[in-house]
Amino acid sequence: MYAYCEHFDRNEPEAVASLFTADATIDYGPEATRIVGADAIAPTIAVGLEQTFAATSHHVSNIRITFDGTDTARAVTYLYAWHRYRDGSPDGELWGRYHHRFVRTVNGWRIAELVLTAAGSKGFHRAMMHPIGRRGPSQ
Repeated sequence: MYAYCEHFDRNEPEAVASLFTADATIDYGPEATRIVGADAIAPTIAVGLEQTFAATSHHVSNIRITFDGTDTARAVTYLYAWHRYRDGSPDGELWGRYHHRFVRTVNGWRIAELVLTAAGSKGFHRAMMHPIGRRGPSQ
């Protein structure tokens, strides 16, 4: 999780992709195309890093990991992400959560699935995001 943030912020899409399994999926929300397969991750992320973002800063906390067995795990990680846009738009902020599924491989733990959910945003480039699932006032 930390390596993902570091490599993303340093504009290292190949290093980001190396953290995933060959059949991994990334779902950044309903307005983004779902990324399927490690081979698609680097070129897809590179487009955003090179054309959309001048700089990013991702911060993770409140990490909860649940092991499903000796070789699989799930995690929910709180996220704050700041984005500076190349087109001069005001900086965008996102408060949300990463939902990961991890698999232990011969090369160590890798991300098999990443889903981004959002609690809120300010100036963020996507109007629609998967919600975090906040309970309503009468629930």
